[in-house]
Amino acid sequence: MHLGVDSFVSAVTDPTTERVVGPEERMEHLLEEIALADQVGLYSFGIGEHHRPEYYDSAPAVILAAAAARTSRIRLGSAVTVLSAADPVRVFQEFATLDLISKGRTDLVVGRGSFTEAFPLFGLSLADYDSLFTEKLDLLLRIRDSERVTWSGRHRPALNGQGVYPRPLQDPLPIWVGVGGTPESFARAGLLGLPLMVAIIGGEPRQFGPLIDLYRRAGAQAGHAPEKLQVGLHVFGFVAESTQAAADTIYPGWHEMFTKVSRERGFSPPSRAQFDATSGPNGAFFMGDPDTVAEKLVRVSEQLGGVDRISLQMTNPRLAHTDLLRGIELLGTEVVPRVAGS
Repeated sequence: MHLGVDSFVSAVTDPTTERVVGPEERMEHLLEEIALADQVGLYSFGIGEHHRPEYYDSAPAVILAAAAARTSRIRLGSAVTVLSAADPVRVFQEFATLDLISKGRTDLVVGRGSFTEAFPLFGLSLADYDSLFTEKLDLLLRIRDSERVTWSGRHRPALNGQGVYPRPLQDPLPIWVGVGGTPESFARAGLLGLPLMVAIIGGEPRQFGPLIDLYRRAGAQAGHAPEKLQVGLHVFGFVAESTQAAADTIYPGWHEMFTKVSRERGFSPPSRAQFDATSGPNGAFFMGDPDTVAEKLVRVSEQLGGVDRISLQMTNPRLAHTDLLRGIELLGTEVVPRVAGS
């Protein structure tokens, strides 16, 4: 099992001084975080894509290219690229370029995203939510398979044998499908033989077992080799010297973040009891001291029939840079050795 970190590059208010960290400083902090993840032996670092004022990750490929120049081993990827609202030609070009800059350390994770701002921003209709992704994924895979593409669809002008350049160093460029809880999404990834990245943001991770089984069955029935059907998890998490310290550090920002989302979506406001349950042994949040986090990672992997990688999403609007650096360090130096071989 490989471990990594994902970031949504949230705007941050320093919890000690109440100073709002400016976007330029936040980007510098982010690059320091990625460089440290590389140094302490983490496998991957992913950058999300959002088009909201509280996040600075609207152009993940640009951020990842800057990170590639500061790192040497860690894999760099999206978490996720909102393919439904993008042009597959440009997505491929950007990540192929990143693959060249990083010398073959790129993963492209594509999905539909958990927010909808990108659709009106780029002149798209939410009524086409499903068809946009299906069609654009088809085009993206065709571009990956051949530098010259003949293709037509509903949502983009046709291609008539034009070439798409540059070509990546990796052949093929790894393309993962990011999914939530829709069975059709799991089955589609399996039928296509694409690796699966499961976003677990609530409930209990073990509840995703039947959906992952569906993915594996669909892939096997389509004739794909088991080694092609990789499974990754994107989860909220944080590591500190003690579980109590992790909770005290993370809770204020968690409450702020989920209060905003709950208000937007008409949910009940989050409570400390919810946080504690979500952070418990069976919850979706992987938080605690190194032993606690490692044990949960191994247990959840076993419950799901084995997973290839797990990325901890540590974005938090009230998390000090020094605390995040320490969390990354503990994940790499203390948790990774504990799950080695799992």
